[in-house]
Amino acid sequence: MKPVSLYNDIASTSYPGRGIVIGKSADGSKAVIAYFIMGRSENSRNRVFAETEDGIKTQAFDPSKLVDPSLIIYSPVRVLGNKTIVTNGDQTDTVYDLMNEGQTFEQSLTTREFEPDDPNYTPRISGIVECENGKMNYAMSILKSADGNPDCCERYTFTYDKPINGLGRFIHTYMSDGNPLPSFEGEPTLVEIGNDDIDTFAEKIWNSLNEDNKVSLFVRYIDIASNKAESRIINKNK
Repeated sequence: MKPVSLYNDIASTSYPGRGIVIGKSADGSKAVIAYFIMGRSENSRNRVFAETEDGIKTQAFDPSKLVDPSLIIYSPVRVLGNKTIVTNGDQTDTVYDLMNEGQTFEQSLTTREFEPDDPNYTPRISGIVECENGKMNYAMSILKSADGNPDCCERYTFTYDKPINGLGRFIHTYMSDGNPLPSFEGEPTLVEIGNDDIDTFAEKIWNSLNEDNKVSLFVRYIDIASNKAESRIINKNK
């Protein structure tokens, strides 16, 4: 697999849904994380990212317009020691709680499956980044229906124990727009990360997302040597 432009890949479809990017800066000094959400309905678009003590949460921009919070209000990012968990749903809390009890990332996700939003059965995508002793590793997961058949949950975990400088992986919920929405297929896409500062990187991702459907973006750079992090949030609703 040859690496592709992250920005071109994001821009290639009007509705990739929710997406996770994890990789390593070109100079090898930083772990790079990005998470974005999009929306087609008024309920999905009525959201913002807000900082929490150990990450971020989604919340209604206009609480009076919130219809059903079950699949749209959650904590996408939480930190457990030297591990940063990022997911597209409340499985963030599942991973956090069960890993805190000694289970692995993969084991914790065996307790969950795709979202119950017939007919889309939106995949649950998850990632985890660990920085320790001047090194980083990461993993990604997708829990999806069997080509739209909810009778079977297909579970895939991809681990990257020695990430290559300047490269990362991009996974998102949908291959494209549609009805029903087609689930992501295959291994997370190999993408170029580059060496931009955090603001430039965030701006490039934000500008690549479809203007009508984008809602919020979170970006975090973690200094691998010190484990110190800096983050940016961009919300369409202000």
